[in-house]
Amino acid sequence: MSLQGKGRYRELYYLVPDDRSCPGTIAARGGERGKCHVETRNRTMLFKGLVVDVEQVEVRIGSKGWHVFQVVRHPGGVGVLPLHNDGTVTLIRQLRPAVDRFLLEIPAGRIDPGEDPLHCGARELVEETGLLASRMESLGVVHSSPGVFDEKIHLFLATGLVQGDADPEHYEEIEVVRVPLEEALRMAVAGGITDSKTMVSLFRAFHVQQGMSAAAP
Repeated sequence: MSLQGKGRYRELYYLVPDDRSCPGTIAARGGERGKCHVETRNRTMLFKGLVVDVEQVEVRIGSKGWHVFQVVRHPGGVGVLPLHNDGTVTLIRQLRPAVDRFLLEIPAGRIDPGEDPLHCGARELVEETGLLASRMESLGVVHSSPGVFDEKIHLFLATGLVQGDADPEHYEEIEVVRVPLEEALRMAVAGGITDSKTMVSLFRAFHVQQGMSAAAP
């Protein structure tokens, strides 16, 4: 299997002009383009959990002075939208106890320490749906709730799909749902799909498909 991580959205996170992404309130430039190093002090870890930690930190907001923030720390995740040759996509329906309901989502999961997002995505795709992809194209990233949560989710479009056997986690009860891409988009617009990573993936994938159709002879 040949996994390709290149995609037209790979640099999407960096398209914000530097003078907007790093305004005068920022103390110094970080090493990653488009990302800033914020002046902080008095960092305290309030809680360490199974998946997330909660850190309290004082941040200097330019002339506004120092202010206390509590940030939920997460190792990061991956979401994969499987697109079949017939124009359908595979989604999964599973219980999300945090919102007390079943949600329709793309296959996704948490990145293990030191794991490459591309290979994490391929692993999660197989585990949750049994699908193996010959191509994984980047759809960029999404910050799920940056007001309080530092999670960054890497998104991929999976094509060249072959059905195998799923192997979900022992606590996961997953229903696999296959629908046309256009129907999934309508559900996202109408509120039938509310998961942010899924909505972003659907609209970005649709944009990619429209570009490919326009480029075809």
